[in-house]
Amino acid sequence: MIKKTLYFGNPAYLSLRQGQMVIKLPEIERNDTLPEIMKRQSEVTKSIEDIGVVVLDNRQITITQGLLEALLENNSAVITCDSRSMPVGLMLPLCGNTVQSERFRDQIEASQPLKKQLWQQTVKAKINNQATVLAVCTGMEVKNMRRWVDDVRSGDPDNLEGRAAAYYWKNIFSVYPEVGCFVRDRDGLPPNNLLNYGYAILRAVVARALVSSGMLPTFGIHHHNRYNAYCLVDDIMEPYRPYVDELVFSMIAEVDGHLLELTRETKARLLSIPTLDVIICGKRSPLMVAVSQTTASLYKCFSGELRRISYPER
Repeated sequence: MIKKTLYFGNPAYLSLRQGQMVIKLPEIERNDTLPEIMKRQSEVTKSIEDIGVVVLDNRQITITQGLLEALLENNSAVITCDSRSMPVGLMLPLCGNTVQSERFRDQIEASQPLKKQLWQQTVKAKINNQATVLAVCTGMEVKNMRRWVDDVRSGDPDNLEGRAAAYYWKNIFSVYPEVGCFVRDRDGLPPNNLLNYGYAILRAVVARALVSSGMLPTFGIHHHNRYNAYCLVDDIMEPYRPYVDELVFSMIAEVDGHLLELTRETKARLLSIPTLDVIICGKRSPLMVAVSQTTASLYKCFSGELRRISYPER
């Protein structure tokens, strides 16, 4: 089942009633010029079971403790945004699986050789997807990237991920003169703003799936920054990033290469990331469902049931 992503960009009062999220918009309730029937219709309800991600992007949003509890019990991810409308916080449930302690142990006790092999698979999948996106978006030859895929060794000691990324970012937006010589940087010029927002949504989807599969998002197979609480998330989302890149590319293409700001319309497009079509295990699937397959296969690698992570193929 595909879970919904709900975005709140205006003042709102969010509460819980009989297993439903109740959404009230104070701006409408206080508007004396509107008919009473419209005011009553301003209250909307959403089933908690259908919600996967909630994005809170206004300082005048009130959310009750009861609703937060219900969302987390449903394994929903709650994202809060800063004054620039960029995601700044992520809330996840502490318990997402019935045999969580056993799964934690398998994850923590995973051997270093296994982690290196899993990172090798991850890098191969990422570069392969980047190559396909680059070819589709720009029409470029990508034989060098395909060769790098074959050359990735256990643990990627040659940093082919970095080499591929440098080539990829140098060329992906090169067809748009207005973008210029693009440099991928969190604080860089557009379209970094769209990429940052899209990656934040993707990160929440992956974190939610990892918790649901009974794993700790903190302990990565490659990323190990002591200040990063989501190292494993940042590992597993790598092969999915090109799907965000392709969406951003298509958004820029629709406005003839002009740079885009983070508006309500662009955010709405980026919030469709969980429902993007991907191919995984030879079948078409929404991205959110595919991520759950990926995290489930990752645990089976930790437990010794599988030797390969299931990643999407672009």
